[in-house]
Amino acid sequence: MSSLTQLVAEELAQPVDPRVRDIAEALAAKYPDASKAVLFYGSCLRESQLEGLMLDFYLIVSDYDTAFDKGWLARANRLIPPNVFPFEHKGLMAKYAVLSETDFHRLNGPETRNVSVWARFAQPARLVWSADTQAQAKAIAAVSRAAPTLLAAAGSIDGEAPLDWWRRAFALTYSVELRAERKSRSNSVVDADPARYVRFSIPAIDAIPAGAESGGWARRRFEGKLLSITRLAKAAFTYSGGIDYLAWKINRHAGTQIEIKPWQRKWPLVAAFVLVPRLLAKGAVR
Repeated sequence: MSSLTQLVAEELAQPVDPRVRDIAEALAAKYPDASKAVLFYGSCLRESQLEGLMLDFYLIVSDYDTAFDKGWLARANRLIPPNVFPFEHKGLMAKYAVLSETDFHRLNGPETRNVSVWARFAQPARLVWSADTQAQAKAIAAVSRAAPTLLAAAGSIDGEAPLDWWRRAFALTYSVELRAERKSRSNSVVDADPARYVRFSIPAIDAIPAGAESGGWARRRFEGKLLSITRLAKAAFTYSGGIDYLAWKINRHAGTQIEIKPWQRKWPLVAAFVLVPRLLAKGAVR
């Protein structure tokens, strides 16, 4: 096991609030024939007061056809991964994204320009449930690809301190997606736990494959924003109450007071495309 893989395995195994593990077990039970792993990630990792928050999970499944009893959901997840769903368990709210083991491995690596998975899993996460040791090992291997992919995509700059490399890399990924967070968010990711990123720096840099390509961020930004809009449109169909969640997220991060009207709930796809320009006009996304 490489030093980076060992670091990832140790981090993923760190304890979580028992309520988080309880949610993960309930999520896995919801897909009994397909569930392989459940990962907990995001800013809620650092929170002890979970009430009123939206907890973030990834559910890793064997394949989409086994996971979903509706063919169109499997096709949607395969065509534009991931599908995202709301989940409530014992008074706590969560959302979870569904990826197959194959897609989770691929989307953590340099073979995709899509930053959404490897940018998230280059950050701390917890493996809170796994079906067996094989599923656990696959999840660890996939997550171990994320940090080298992030740093390689950003490219090295002579004389740049490792922490500044991480900060610059995260800032680039935030520029790619439609994100309802303030510009300082990319720096706060690193500054919330600089010792962690110092510890990961050398192993992650050493794990960058020889000949790894960097740059291409103009193309990533163009494709990333198109993909973000497409995912919003898809969520209007796959995410129950998705348009309300979109408004909640915008209001929470951008300080707006958007209220969803009855026609927007009736026509969520149209509403999603109406909200995106409002986000851009307020500078809440980059």
